[in-house]
Amino acid sequence: MRPAPLDEFPIHQAPLSMARVASSDRGFYDRCYFNALDQDGSAFLVTGLGTYPNLGVVDAYASVRVGDLQHSVRFSDALDERSLEQRVGGYRVEVVEPLSELRVICEHELVSFDLTWRGSFPAVLEQPHLLLSGARPTLDAQRFAQVGTWEGVLAAAGSEHRVEPATWVGTRDRSWGIRPSGEPEPPGRTADEPMEGFWWLYAPLRFDDFALVVIVQESPDGFRTLNDATRIFADGRIEQLGWPRVEIDYLPGTRQPQCARLHLTVPSGDPLVVEIEPLPGIGLHVGCGYGGDPEWGHGQWRGRDWRDAATYDLGSEEIRARLPWGVTDHAARATIGGEVGWGLFEHASMGRHDPSGFADWASVR
Repeated sequence: MRPAPLDEFPIHQAPLSMARVASSDRGFYDRCYFNALDQDGSAFLVTGLGTYPNLGVVDAYASVRVGDLQHSVRFSDALDERSLEQRVGGYRVEVVEPLSELRVICEHELVSFDLTWRGSFPAVLEQPHLLLSGARPTLDAQRFAQVGTWEGVLAAAGSEHRVEPATWVGTRDRSWGIRPSGEPEPPGRTADEPMEGFWWLYAPLRFDDFALVVIVQESPDGFRTLNDATRIFADGRIEQLGWPRVEIDYLPGTRQPQCARLHLTVPSGDPLVVEIEPLPGIGLHVGCGYGGDPEWGHGQWRGRDWRDAATYDLGSEEIRARLPWGVTDHAARATIGGEVGWGLFEHASMGRHDPSGFADWASVR
């Protein structure tokens, strides 16, 4: 094995060449995620790029929702060499100023954009995320998050949007570690003893004077396996906001969130209540390659220089039937008293969840 170009830099964390990663787990990944929403509701973008060193794959996706249509493009290629360049096919991410400004570019006939991201508040490291199957980690990752604004041009299916920072906001994150990636593994014992349920909430929100990042993951019995609630100020101060109490009102006959309330606690002990209105969203397992996507998954080998595109009618029976079986990213409007914020309300409620009153996979409100 030859040394990697990255070996020239003092960034090593293990006695290995940077051509390798410290874990031999096939699911090791390093990925960035972005969303962009227009406050007038004209469009919602979810996009990202990931590298999978032990699978030898780099891939990216971009999905734009306009009305009830979702336009998605995907790129994949061989990862022959780890480097600072984040590029695959017609997609690339350029770091203009680390943790502050990035440029994200997509070149495709169906979806294209040239967008500049600027962080409104400092990025924050979230709590480490661990998910076990028995004693084996299926997800063991670290992530940082940030809220900010966008500027540039976005086009989808021939319709162009001028993206101005006064009205286009969003959130982003970067995560790395181990998570299910590539071709599915044999189910083994889980075929006879599948998980009973999965409940997840992730809400990074941007207000004028601060940002909020709230994460809650619970087991079917309501036991909390991940709890993180912070408020970030422009001067770098970070407040911990206690143990969030979450209330979600679902549309009758569904598990689609209609509204939500996050009951937080500031360090003085005073309550901080966030009212959230989830807006039309994008199922991450519909065209974006996340868990449950039947068409394509992150890290899967599709050959060199692969690209694909599709348009989904979110009002069709086929897509509506798929949406409950994965994580959905909703653009979100939030209020704290008279203050209005915008960001992401990411939620999944699948299978049993006792606090919500869902007894099994077929239960709905």
